[in-house]
This record gives sequence, C-alpha cells and structure tokens, in this order.
Amino acid sequence: MSDHSASPAIVTAAMLAIGDELLSGRTKDKNIGHLADMLTLSAIDLKEVRIVADEEDAIVEALNALRARYDYVFTSGGIGPTHDDITADAVSKAFDVECIYDAEAMTLLGDMYKRREMEFTPARQRMARMPEGAKHIANPVSTAPGFIIGNVYVMAGVPQVFQAMVDNVLPTLRSGAKMLSRAVSCPYGEGDIGTLLADIQKAHPETSIGSYPRFDGKKFSTEIVVRGRDAEAMDAAAEAVSEMIADLDRKGISANPTADA
Repeated sequence: MSDHSASPAIVTAAMLAIGDELLSGRTKDKNIGHLADMLTLSAIDLKEVRIVADEEDAIVEALNALRARYDYVFTSGGIGPTHDDITADAVSKAFDVECIYDAEAMTLLGDMYKRREMEFTPARQRMARMPEGAKHIANPVSTAPGFIIGNVYVMAGVPQVFQAMVDNVLPTLRSGAKMLSRAVSCPYGEGDIGTLLADIQKAHPETSIGSYPRFDGKKFSTEIVVRGRDAEAMDAAAEAVSEMIADLDRKGISANPTADA
C-alpha cells in the first residue's frame, strides 16, 4: 500500500490494461481515459498505467509491483471465455491463492444462459473463475462479474462493461471528495446524440457525461449519466442534456429503433 493511504486528502491508483490486442493495435483502448476521468472526479490520483500482454508472468509481475505502490489497482481485460483470457489465473497467482469456479458466479451465469436458452458451455463457465475469497463486481450489462481481491479491482475489457463496473466500484472507494451523479433517460440512440453530447461535455468541463445503451426487449434507448463534484456544475450539465432531448423532440427525430453498436 502507498504511504499516502493514511491521508484522507491523497488517494492513489494505478491501472493495468491486459491484452495482446492492445499492444498489436488491433484494439484501441477506451478504458484508460474513462477511468482517468472518473478517478479525477473522485479525487483519486491515477499515478501510473501499464499495458501488458496475455502472459501470466508479465501480469503477475506488473500487478504485484502496482498493488504494493498504490492504494488501488484497476485491471481491464482477460476475464472472458477464451483460452487466452488468463487474468483470473494470474491474479490468483499474484495473491498466492487458488483460482476457483465461484459458486455464486456459476449460478448467475447459469441462470442467465438458461433464460436466453443457450448452453452453459465449459468455455462460458470460465467466466465464473476467480481467486478464492474474492468479492464480486456486479456486471449489469452481460452478467459475468468482475472481482475484488485485496486492493485490486479486476474488470472486463469491453468498454461498455468496464464502464458499468467502474460505476459500481466508485462509490465504495475512499476518496478526497464525494462524487455526485444524475441520470437522464433519453429515448434516442447514441448515433443521434453522440455529437450533441460531445458539445455539451466540452461546454461543461467540470463534469463527466457518460451514455449507456439500453434495450427493454422492444426498443433501444440511452441512459445518460452526468457526474461531478460540484452540484451546480452537475445540474447545469444535466439541464443541458434535458434541453438537447427536448430539442430533438421538437424536431421530430425518430427514436432509433436499432442499436448503434
């Protein structure tokens, strides 16, 4: 742990992004910037970011170095169903504990695949593996949980899932100031509002504005979440979002019937 851990004013963090695809350029990372924004709003100082390949020894080495140096470590990637998703194994090795099929995660995933009338294959069961004694990080997007062990928070690499997990984790962290949030429901898809939201974000730099696609079984919509440490700044940005939606309503824009994946 960092020497700063006793001080309520300074909380430090690092991020470990895992995946060969990041290093090869096949995937452009979107999670580092998002986490940096969210930690800044929470008054947590992101001090270091590392990107490592899908190699167990490299993950273990980086993780042990970072978790000894900083108050919190956040990882992304490598907890999926394929053979090269080895983060759970590497984290278990770093903490010198067994990597197990977590019973609660097996139930969550098994029930989800049953509802979808899909087979809960051995590959999909891999997403329930985590270090023995780890706690879950809820995944409202695709069910498979992340996990917490010690001061390490292990999350998915898919940006939409990573962001949802960060949302669940942030309120539990020690920080220099409380982060406020306000949600605004939007009937339009991200393709209709992306540029407009970017303009609102630029006009309200003291806040962070996130958009999350939703599907209720019939139609797609977007939940827009405005976050900030200053209530007035957050409310002003949220009001701008509401005005954007009202303006689209007045223009008669049709709500997007399909996902902007």
